Amino acid sequence: MIEMVVHGVTLDPVSQMPIVVLRAKDNEEVLLPIWIGIFEADSIVRHLQKVEPPRPMTYELAKNVIESMGARLEKVIINDLKDSTYYAELHILHGNNLIVIDSRPSDAINLALRFEAPLFVEEEVLEKSKVPKPEEEEEREKLKEWLENIRPEDFEKGN
Repeated sequence: MIEMVVHGVTLDPVSQMPIVVLRAKDNEEVLLPIWIGIFEADSIVRHLQKVEPPRPMTYELAKNVIESMGARLEKVIINDLKDSTYYAELHILHGNNLIVIDSRPSDAINLALRFEAPLFVEEEVLEKSKVPKPEEEEEREKLKEWLENIRPEDFEKGN
């Protein structure tokens, strides 16, 4: 497994759908873009920009419920890719019991951010997700630059 961090959120220039970009914690060359829903992307961006909601939103509520039960999110693993759909697991520690819960990656990422829990991707998922490399060096560089330079501000409403 490779530990990842949230590099940022951007919009797909063609579909205008949000993309969360994960980057390997110890290797800036390893990137994983995942297309997600607008509400999940908005929650990630709000958290990255340290915008506190006046009342608990969905992910703050989930964190509060988990914590009030005496549990904590130990880690998140993006563990599979089937038919262009990513799969993830929440690993929740409750006392000595490990509870593994199936999750959408966007929800798992949101919770990992709020718990400051590590986020991992199985190496097999990274292999399956590799985008075919463009033939020309210039196109490869453009894609790499675009993914490396996205910022939360690029995802602001109205863009």
